[in-house]
Amino acid sequence: MLQQSWSLLENGQKEGYKVAYTNARIIDPESKLDIYGSLLTDSKVIADFGESLFAGGVPSSVDEVIDCNGLVLMPGIVDIHVHFREPGQEYKETIYTGSRSAAAGGVTTVVCQPNTVPPIDSVILAKYLKYRAFETSHVNVEFYAAITKSGNKLTEMALLKEAGAVGFTDDGLPVMNAHIMRQALKYSSMLNVPIAQHAEDLNLSAGGCINEGIVSEELGVTGIPSVSEAVMVNRDILLMQDIANVHYHVLHVSSKDSLRAIADAKKRGINITCEVAPHHFTLTENDVREHNSMAKMNPPLRSEEDRLAMIEGLRSGIIDCIATDHAPHDVGSKDLPLGDSAFGIVGLETLLPLTLELYYNQNLDLSDVLGKLTYKPADIIHVPRARIRKNFVADLTLVDLEHSWEVDISKFASKSKNSPFSKRIVKGRAVRTVVSGKTVYVLR
Repeated sequence: MLQQSWSLLENGQKEGYKVAYTNARIIDPESKLDIYGSLLTDSKVIADFGESLFAGGVPSSVDEVIDCNGLVLMPGIVDIHVHFREPGQEYKETIYTGSRSAAAGGVTTVVCQPNTVPPIDSVILAKYLKYRAFETSHVNVEFYAAITKSGNKLTEMALLKEAGAVGFTDDGLPVMNAHIMRQALKYSSMLNVPIAQHAEDLNLSAGGCINEGIVSEELGVTGIPSVSEAVMVNRDILLMQDIANVHYHVLHVSSKDSLRAIADAKKRGINITCEVAPHHFTLTENDVREHNSMAKMNPPLRSEEDRLAMIEGLRSGIIDCIATDHAPHDVGSKDLPLGDSAFGIVGLETLLPLTLELYYNQNLDLSDVLGKLTYKPADIIHVPRARIRKNFVADLTLVDLEHSWEVDISKFASKSKNSPFSKRIVKGRAVRTVVSGKTVYVLR
C-alpha cells in the first residue's frame, strides 16, 4: 500500500543543506531542456544541474542523495486559482489542509482567491492570510485581493499590493458595473498587476445551475447560457483597449465564443491572458447525468464542441495556462438537489494526471503540457518561480509518468471530497514535492 507523508514548509530548507537528485529526467518547459542527469540544491536554490554532474560520484559535502530512478524532475507546479476557504469557512478547507492537497498534487505555489468570509478586501485581512500561510502551509501561498467592496466600491488596491496581492479579482462573482471595472483596469495598469475576471453576465445566467442545453432541458433545471461568459469577456476587452500597460486575465474560460474573442484581442496586441480548468477540457454537460451535483461548477461544464475548443485553445496558445479552480465544499453543501447545491469541485490532487491526458492523447507534447502548469502561470502573476535555472528557487516536482491509478476521493488530503473524477483511471503522479529546497511531500 502506498504511503504519503507531508512536512510543513517552515520557510524552506535550512542554510547550507545540500541535496543531490541523481538519475533524473530533468525537464524545464521554458528552455525546452529535456536531459537525463543530476541536479543539486543548496539551501533554497538550485546550485547546478546537467548530464555530467556527479559523473565522478556525489561529493561528501552533499548532505542528502535522492535517486530519482529515471523519473521526471520538473519545476514545481503553479496553480493560480484555488479557494482555501480561510478565513470563515474552515469546515470546508483551511490553508493547512489545502496546502497538503496541493503538495500531494505536485503543486508548489498556489494563488488563493479573495472570496472568503469576510473577503480579502483590506490590508488587515491580507496580512492575516499571509501570517496563516507562514504558520501552517506546506507550499508557497500567494493571493489575489478583491477588486471591490460589495461590488460597488474599489478596494485600496495600492495598499493591498504592498501587502502582497499579486493581482485583483472578485472571483465567485463578476464585476458587473462597467464604470468600476474600467477604473480597476486603470489602477491595475499603474500597479503592474493583472485584473482577473470571473466572466459572467449575471443578468443572463441568474438562476441557472448547469449549461443551457439538452441536458438542462432533460433534467428540468434552469441553464446558464455560454453567451453569459462571452458577453462579459467582450465587454471587458472594449473597456481595456484604450488603457496603456493593462493586463486582463480571464479566469476558468469555458466557452468557444470567449476563446474567439480572446484570440482576436491577442491578434490586435491587447494584453489578455486566460486559464482553463481540467474539468472543462475533460468533461461535458453530459457528465452531469452521472455525477449530478458533483459535476456542478461555475462556469458549468459545457458542450462537447466547447470542450474540444478548450483543447484547441491549449494547443494553439490562446489559452495560456491551466488552473484548478479548487473549490472545496462539505457534504451538506453538495448533497442537495441540483438547483440548490453549491457550485465547485476540488481539483489539486487530480490536476497533474488530468492535464497529462493532453499528452497521452497526443494533443500537446510533454514540454508544452508542463509549461501550462509551471512558468506560464508564474509569469501571469509575475512570480519568479517554476524554472530550472542556476540560483533559481528550488521548487521541484518529481513525477512518475507511468504510474496508473484510480482516483479515490476518500484519500484526498483536502478536507472536502467533492469531485466528479471518483474512480477515474488516470496516469501520472507526483511522488515528491520540493518547496524552497525542502521536501514537503513524499509518496512511497
